[in-house]
Amino acid sequence: MKPIGVVGIGNVLMGDDALGPYVVKLLEAAWEPQDGLQLTDAGTPGLDLTAYLAELDRVVAVDVVHAEGRPGEVRLFDGAELARRPPLRAVSPHEPGLREAILNAAFLGVAPRSIRLVGVVPGSVEYRLGLSAPVRAALPAVVERVRALLVEAGVAPVPRVRPLAPDVWWERGVAP
Repeated sequence: MKPIGVVGIGNVLMGDDALGPYVVKLLEAAWEPQDGLQLTDAGTPGLDLTAYLAELDRVVAVDVVHAEGRPGEVRLFDGAELARRPPLRAVSPHEPGLREAILNAAFLGVAPRSIRLVGVVPGSVEYRLGLSAPVRAALPAVVERVRALLVEAGVAPVPRVRPLAPDVWWERGVAP
């Protein structure tokens, strides 16, 4: 059986765009590894995101979203809703992005049963290390939303008895 996955999407060198990888590092530090749950820092994939999706039964993606709202506001999107949106002109390393990977996976017959996107309205997406204060303040809500979606999908994350320090190496300014 394919695992349920959390896929963090984003560029750790671009301020709030590091949200997805940051959340994956938080989850790795807080939860015990377990069969049936896969945590993936996907970085800034293009259509290669399709390969990540093909390996999973259900997906909870985490990324910043360009949406109306105040920085740090948490939004939830369904994969089917994302797939229905009109295509955008490619203007970033995220394009082709999640929408195109969902459509590609469906076309190839390898799409997960469900895809949910936990998105956060960014405060700043520019070349710099570290999350802005509003996005950093949203982290507990994002982690809780991810946990709730995993439970809904049939996987209950197990907290570590002794949580680890998250390996957010880019905020130290040093490669792993």
